[in-house]
Amino acid sequence: MKKTLFAYCLLPLLFSCAGNRKTHSDKWLSLFDGKSLTDWKVGDNAATFSVDSGMIIVHGNTAHLFYEGNVLNHHFKNFEFKAEVMTYPGANSGIYFHTDFQQGGWPEKGYEVQVNNSHSDWRRTGSLYGIDDVKEVYVKDYEWYTEYIKVVGKRVIIKINDKVVVDYTEPENVKRSPDEAQRVISSGTFALQGHDPKSIVHFKNILVKPLPE
Repeated sequence: MKKTLFAYCLLPLLFSCAGNRKTHSDKWLSLFDGKSLTDWKVGDNAATFSVDSGMIIVHGNTAHLFYEGNVLNHHFKNFEFKAEVMTYPGANSGIYFHTDFQQGGWPEKGYEVQVNNSHSDWRRTGSLYGIDDVKEVYVKDYEWYTEYIKVVGKRVIIKINDKVVVDYTEPENVKRSPDEAQRVISSGTFALQGHDPKSIVHFKNILVKPLPE
């Protein structure tokens, strides 16, 4: 009887642990194999994205590349994300989170974290675009740097080379303009932005660490 009782007590713990493994990891997980755009999906202007020498190269007309792979079935809520990035002069790009695939246009859902060291747009690398903007330039064109995003609950932390440049907490019941109604914390996937034909940006070592919800 004691063994049976122990087994019944143990079962909820086992199921709890199994469920927990599905929502977070103690390790960084790769979203990019360094060889192809497998697990990624782009709508209009797909030629903007290519792969060479272990990098995703972004150069072409406005387009967005969405992660649609098997890591958490490309559905993230709380997480740590990081990627190595290099910009060319005049480049503009971004990393979206909590977004969903969209065939064309600028993604309506989720937040954008800016990639821009010398473009005419004054919102610089690390900005939570249009929400908590960074005016300072922390990194230079032609240099690899690490862009890091952490989301837990309503809090977003953005680091450039380990320096915190944004620490933003979304207010409860936040109100956005009608054209930005979905620019809020929710859940979803990541996307890389191709901004314009004059922009050239490279991404590599794209990693995520899911966190408990």
